[in-house]
Amino acid sequence: MQSRGRHLTSSLIALALLAAPAAAGAQAAKYPTAPVVTPPAVVRPGKLVVATNATLPPVQYIDEKGNLQGMRIELGNEIAKRLGLEMNWVNIQFDAQIPGLQGGRWDLIVTGLFFTPERAKIMYLIPYELQAISVSVPKGNPKKLTQLTDLAGRPVAVEIGGYEERQIRRINDEQVKAGAKPMDIKTFNTFAESYQALRAGQVEAVVSVDAVAKFYQDKGEFERALSGIAGSPATVAAKNKDLAQAVLKVMNDMKADGTYDALFDRYGVAKVPGKMLELKGPDLP
Repeated sequence: MQSRGRHLTSSLIALALLAAPAAAGAQAAKYPTAPVVTPPAVVRPGKLVVATNATLPPVQYIDEKGNLQGMRIELGNEIAKRLGLEMNWVNIQFDAQIPGLQGGRWDLIVTGLFFTPERAKIMYLIPYELQAISVSVPKGNPKKLTQLTDLAGRPVAVEIGGYEERQIRRINDEQVKAGAKPMDIKTFNTFAESYQALRAGQVEAVVSVDAVAKFYQDKGEFERALSGIAGSPATVAAKNKDLAQAVLKVMNDMKADGTYDALFDRYGVAKVPGKMLELKGPDLP
């Protein structure tokens, strides 16, 4: 019995040694050892400089140790690895991100930038995530806000410069034309500041993306009075077409090998339908 055990152990060790190079080869194939893209496609050789605003838990935020975390952070890190580049995150407020991309300060924006035809005229966009906006209120919904018209005449907080602000202003304009009182829309630099204003009683509601509103609801302090408003794809944005095409390829590789689905399912984020992601941009249909 001991002899058979020793033979079995030796065989297992031999199989493990044979498998190790194959596993290493698979890893090498997944993550290239040399950059897939070089300047001028990227701002800095060997680096992928990416702008985000880490104020949107659980998709992008800074944890208690000061580290970037979240679904979009993991997505960006995986893109960089598959491009053979070292990730260099730039955490900056949203309204500086598009000007910074246009000015060549960073290569990509990975922050849930909503798709619009106007944006597709000035940069390359990869729609990859479905998002909509919610209205958050204090727990118990003391003002009984159950529809958008209930926001008429009330102070409402929103992060400045984003899709959420444009949509709530559009909704407000439509309601005012229909005879409603205007909302008192107050803008803040971050969603964290918006929710702090709600906590302090400075506003009666916060307009944010669904994922952020759900995060704050799950913490037990606020609740979503409304959700699923004005749904639209969120995108990865690039200025350089060659880089955008390289990013599109690795993101479609992630869809093909299951990485994309696993990441989105873990965070409960809605995926763009279809087997392949597509690139939109200035010279593309």
